[in-house]
Amino acid sequence: MSYTEDMLSGSSDGLLEHVDARTSLAGSNKMEILLFNLGSEEKFGINVFKVKEVCPAGKITRTPNMPTGVEGIVSLRGHVMPVLNLASFMNIYPAKKHQTMMVAEYNSHVLGFLVEGVDRIIRVDWDKVRATEGMMSDKSARITAITELSDGTLISILDVEQILSDAFGEAIVGNVERLESEHDLCVFFADDSMVARRQIAEVLDKMGVKHIQSSNGHEAWERLKALADSAQSTGNSLHDRIQVILTDAEMPEMDGYVLTNHIRKDRRFDGIPVVMHSSLSSEANRAMGQRAGVDYYVPKFDSMILSSTLRPLLT
Repeated sequence: MSYTEDMLSGSSDGLLEHVDARTSLAGSNKMEILLFNLGSEEKFGINVFKVKEVCPAGKITRTPNMPTGVEGIVSLRGHVMPVLNLASFMNIYPAKKHQTMMVAEYNSHVLGFLVEGVDRIIRVDWDKVRATEGMMSDKSARITAITELSDGTLISILDVEQILSDAFGEAIVGNVERLESEHDLCVFFADDSMVARRQIAEVLDKMGVKHIQSSNGHEAWERLKALADSAQSTGNSLHDRIQVILTDAEMPEMDGYVLTNHIRKDRRFDGIPVVMHSSLSSEANRAMGQRAGVDYYVPKFDSMILSSTLRPLLT
């Protein structure tokens, strides 16, 4: 299924009218990506779920001490939001001040991203999406994954969490209270964002909880199966090894919804709660998580909410 730029421009209707269709993707290991250009030969993508609308940028107001790459602020439909020049963050120079704006929501914050233009929406299988960790360039640090179109065109999927961290700094992990327990406690978590993994690990370290991490859903499932096999072979309960599984929603190779489905179908994981930790903060995404079998849904990133959600599950 694909939609043209005409259906996206000018209002959010071209995106919102397909919400029901997109929520049906939960558990199918598919995602829909909005393709866009930044004035170079490269093609970029962003998860459609994060995009509220595509519209002209309008009047952007400069304010003092703007971070590099942030053009200013704009008022749109009652929201005053920062506007980021994506070409600048992707080191595409000269970074033109484009006039097309993608309005997106991350971690309950609305932002504007300037782009040269949007192309269309494509549907891809997550197992055709490959992580880019290990690439040695500034640009690749802001790309979380790559997929390929049928004509061989490579699509770079942006790591918006990294871009926002570069622009505004990482969220501060506050004074998380240490969890006192007579037993060793462990959380298994999966997230494709290095920023998110670092933040989650810091919260768990402050709680005094051990952790095992994976960078995508497929890797997570393989490691979880190995842990379950090991516990089963020794006659022990897997719950004695890990007490909570924390997963992102969108990850290369296997998303969090399919990962949760796998966990729920394997009786060895009975009694281990699954918490979804995602920058997709809408009610539709919460509903998707519930249908997949998620026990709790936590929006990124608030260290207090994350720790308060995990605490009763670890006692």
